[in-house]
Amino acid sequence: MTQDRINAIATLVVAGFGLLWGFYWMPVRAMVDHGLPGAWGTVLATVTAAIVLAPLVALRWRALLRADKVGLLSVAAGGAAFTLYSIGLVYGRVAIIILLYFLTPVWSVLIARYVMGWHTPALRIVAIFIGIAGLLVMLSAGGTLPMPRGVGEWMSLIAGILWAVGTTGIRVRSDLGVIPATFVFAIGATLAGLALAPFFEPFPTLSLRDNGVGLLSLALATGVLWWGVSLAALMWATMRLDPARVGILMQTEVIVGAVSAALLAGEHLATLEIIGGGMVVAAGLLEVWPVGRGRRGGGVRV
Repeated sequence: MTQDRINAIATLVVAGFGLLWGFYWMPVRAMVDHGLPGAWGTVLATVTAAIVLAPLVALRWRALLRADKVGLLSVAAGGAAFTLYSIGLVYGRVAIIILLYFLTPVWSVLIARYVMGWHTPALRIVAIFIGIAGLLVMLSAGGTLPMPRGVGEWMSLIAGILWAVGTTGIRVRSDLGVIPATFVFAIGATLAGLALAPFFEPFPTLSLRDNGVGLLSLALATGVLWWGVSLAALMWATMRLDPARVGILMQTEVIVGAVSAALLAGEHLATLEIIGGGMVVAAGLLEVWPVGRGRRGGGVRV
């Protein structure tokens, strides 16, 4: 299979599963309704994913021992980023949380230019300014200072930066296969959730008779579908695509998340928030444009 075809398949995988992640806020909040507040629902889902993946990883345990340590930490950092994002969905408005997270192309370009020393096309510089301007416009809605409001927005902003760091490390240093990488991702997410959850809510006291079946069903569905199958596919694609391209392709989640939250949760955006959000999306489109013209995916680990 040619490299161009691999890149095309990876692109479709990221865009398609981005649609699925647009609905991720629903099981996250459903677990809150079933008695797991704050980050505890995310912890249950990621633990479930790790348990499901563990038997498959047991057959490949030597791969973990031989893995590049920086790559290993990068994969775990990606999992931690998703946990922060998941927490943000509990404490903030869905569309704003998603948009703050999807400033990742901006952070990815800055990392690529000033940390990795990679060439930065002029249009990407323009994208950075538009993305940051969009962030300021979006956060200044209501006449307030352009700062994240509430813990959810801060979690999402930090998650986007951490995800940009993680995907850069994955792209450059990761030598893990898809299944071991997804397992490490789930472990990183679980550790981050366990570290943060007590600061948001105390460990819940649950009645297994009242909540057990519903919670286990939600945890199994969320852990297997989102944190297992979806992330395995995304991990495969992330190892083969430019980090900034991964960020922009995942913006399919923005539209699905914003529309579904407006229709199902009654969360609507103010005019300035829509304008700022549009600028963030436009920045992503500008960022990916120069990459899409005949660039070969050299140096990819297959």
